[in-house]
Amino acid sequence: MRYNTIPNSLFIKNRNNFISKTEKNTITILTSNDIKHTNADDVMGFAQNNDLFYLSGIDQEDTILVLYPDAYKPENKEILFVKETNEHIRVWDGEKLTKEQASQISGIKRIEWVHDFEKVLQLMAFEADGFYLGHNEHIKRVTNNQQTQQDRMINWCKEKYPLHQYYRAAKITRTLRIVKSKEEVELIQRAVDISVEGFHRVLKAVKPNSKEYELEAELTYALVKNGGLRHAFKPIIASGKNACALHYNTNDNNCKDGDMILLDFGVCYGNYNSDTTRCIPVNGKFSNRQKEVYTSVLKCLKQGSELLKPGVVFADYEKQMASLVETELIKLGLLNAADIAIQDPDKPLYKKYFMHNTAHHLGLDVHDVGVYSKTMELGMVLTCEPGIYIFEEGIGCRLENDYLVTETGTINLTQAMPIEIEEIEKLIKV
Repeated sequence: MRYNTIPNSLFIKNRNNFISKTEKNTITILTSNDIKHTNADDVMGFAQNNDLFYLSGIDQEDTILVLYPDAYKPENKEILFVKETNEHIRVWDGEKLTKEQASQISGIKRIEWVHDFEKVLQLMAFEADGFYLGHNEHIKRVTNNQQTQQDRMINWCKEKYPLHQYYRAAKITRTLRIVKSKEEVELIQRAVDISVEGFHRVLKAVKPNSKEYELEAELTYALVKNGGLRHAFKPIIASGKNACALHYNTNDNNCKDGDMILLDFGVCYGNYNSDTTRCIPVNGKFSNRQKEVYTSVLKCLKQGSELLKPGVVFADYEKQMASLVETELIKLGLLNAADIAIQDPDKPLYKKYFMHNTAHHLGLDVHDVGVYSKTMELGMVLTCEPGIYIFEEGIGCRLENDYLVTETGTINLTQAMPIEIEEIEKLIKV
């Protein structure tokens, strides 16, 4: 593994929390993700099913986790099935986890080869009354006609055991994963720390006529050098008017003298993610207008982050954030109070310059699972990312930090990443 060993006590604790919420006499089955291939024999890289990782710590394909806490035989209460290495796999792809390694990582004593899954399951399936099965219930999931291993497992189980009751494992995991443990916060913090190093490399490299992808390369260098698994998402390196496209990521334009660059980037470390956004001047000095817009966005970030508290309703928080940005848009001369007073409340005028929400859960997914109809809780890790986008001026500004919600306020996990205008200008040497 590229990342440091995660104590298996985390996964043991996660499993105990999970099974405490399952129905009596049920079996939980979670599968790994598929490996995605390119057109030929190469692969796009493997990303583990997050619920499986959350409960086992196993970061390998062809893995199945079975939990049966009410099993008559103690050895059937927890079983992990992993891929067996053969000579062909060893020669072409390298070693896979041994049973001993899988047990050490997960804290599960009974490890079997995945090709024995059906046989082992049948020996206990008819003792159980139902199954909990995994499925992707993320609100932002992209659906298509391609079946996943989870889909195939659901179809197989229902065909093989049609009279059992079926339950949704994701309904439980999405309530557990929103509150982060100490170990999880440390992993997110490590991802943030790598992001900070990458940002400092960008500040040293930026200059007029740089290519956006050259700055992306600085982030990638820091990520790989420090054991990151991958970018948390495709980095956005958007100079000038490109920053007004929220998900611009071709990163193939010149960074022109006088423009400002919006960098939205993150690191995945140990399967946990960071998500940060900064804006910097190409030539090392913000113009007066850039300073005005930047100062307004930074003010919204500072005031908005103070609203992240236990008991706050997400919808109410977003309304308050919108009000903060609206006030700044008036100061910038982009809106006026008279027009706002008579605006259609279903089509607020600020949406022309600020069109997204500012807080989302952060963890195993960049936009981590969560129930936004509930209130904020202690232990949540949330982003705050206000922005102002003025297409006609070629200025797009967004600033984003990652915060841990505590009893005494938030802890800014991204505190070490420069954000003040004076500090950024001082660090850029053009």
